[in-house]
Amino acid sequence: MDTNLPVTSQPRVVIVGCGFGGLRLAQQLRHDPVQVVVIDRNNYHNFQPLLYQVATGALEADSIAYPIRKIFAGQKNFFFRMADVSRVDTTANTVHTNIGDIRYDYLVLATGSLTNFFGIESIERNGMQIKSIPNALNLRSFIFQNLEKALLTEDPAARQALLNIVVVGGGPTGVEISGSLAEMRRSVLPKDYPELDFQHMQITIVEAGAELLGPMSPQSQREAYEYLKELGVHILLNTSIKRFEDCKAYYSDTEFIPTENLIWAAGVNGAAVPGIPENVVARNKRINVNRWNQVEGFTNVFAIGDVANMVTEDMPKGLPMLAPVAMQQADHLADNFRRLAKGQTPVDFKYNNKGVMAIVARNKAVVDLPKGHFSGFLGWLTWLFVHLMTLVGFRNKVVAFIDWAFSYLTADKALRLIIRPFNRRDMKDDKGKRPAEQQNATPQYNAPPPAIQTPQA
Repeated sequence: MDTNLPVTSQPRVVIVGCGFGGLRLAQQLRHDPVQVVVIDRNNYHNFQPLLYQVATGALEADSIAYPIRKIFAGQKNFFFRMADVSRVDTTANTVHTNIGDIRYDYLVLATGSLTNFFGIESIERNGMQIKSIPNALNLRSFIFQNLEKALLTEDPAARQALLNIVVVGGGPTGVEISGSLAEMRRSVLPKDYPELDFQHMQITIVEAGAELLGPMSPQSQREAYEYLKELGVHILLNTSIKRFEDCKAYYSDTEFIPTENLIWAAGVNGAAVPGIPENVVARNKRINVNRWNQVEGFTNVFAIGDVANMVTEDMPKGLPMLAPVAMQQADHLADNFRRLAKGQTPVDFKYNNKGVMAIVARNKAVVDLPKGHFSGFLGWLTWLFVHLMTLVGFRNKVVAFIDWAFSYLTADKALRLIIRPFNRRDMKDDKGKRPAEQQNATPQYNAPPPAIQTPQA
């Protein structure tokens, strides 16, 4: 029991997950009379908003990751265990992991989110996602491996499918990776592969809704649309990918886009932990919490960040799954722990919306603030500054700044490396299973390219 954690008279706060919320909470409790135990399956904190830049070669993986133990070096009340959580036992106040059981006095679930494939098994088997550093490295290798294959392919239709890229999802991740890929097509790839005609490379973003960047302002939606159109990205609105098999991304029963490369950025679910009663888990796998971030029905179990479903009058579907929400909830929960220690009543959480932003390409970004909107070069600088300051670790900030400066001055991306060759048969989901049925498929490439749709006002 307790995996060699020291026995102490202080209450033990076990935090499952070291994303934005878990990391911030553990830091906020550094001077409190509690034992802080963080459990994570990785030994590093991952800055997810920049994963797409790892996938497209703008940043290396170690620029957006930082060792957990190094972050907390010198924090005497902190302990870390690298483990997978199998379930929690709320009756025995125990977390069951693959390295043993860990007892808790207070449990905080900060497990984040997982990719939601909406039950489309062919996409889950054969598509690529960007939820982790291994995902991003696999995607980068896969794209460049297909470019190498395109050089050797004599069949024009097969070559076209190797070049085409379909991005599913018009949220910030989908827009950002589409813009980054379009910039690579324009200024980077023709230098590396002069034998290939990249005017025929088709980058398509597919969005089921009526606009891109659905949560943002109409002005940001229109500007992002125009930025992508200027970059030559095909945009399909009010369209869903039904299935992806035999190197074809079907957007109807018979119509498809020929492609070997489908990137799924269309949705996420909360990463609820087994052992939490089903009646407090929402349909999107987020855990229902009250305004103190207490899991419904419990006094010593809490959830923060993406996995927490906190419904308010302004947000009837729950607070957005954004890093600022997780960090503010962590700060608030730390204060409430101090109130509980003094026998005081916790106070309600109130989200302070400081704005949202998305980058599309070089000098092109959109920023929505509570009392205003701006875009273009100023929006791009704002996006860079905010993300640079949010990165963990001085070294990561410096390396990211240098890489971005190099990319800006040279219109190049230096990290076009296939360090770990990727095979679809190696793809695994979170349950460790993902067969690659299309690995040796013989596709037919006879679909017309999709038309660009005009956004609705």
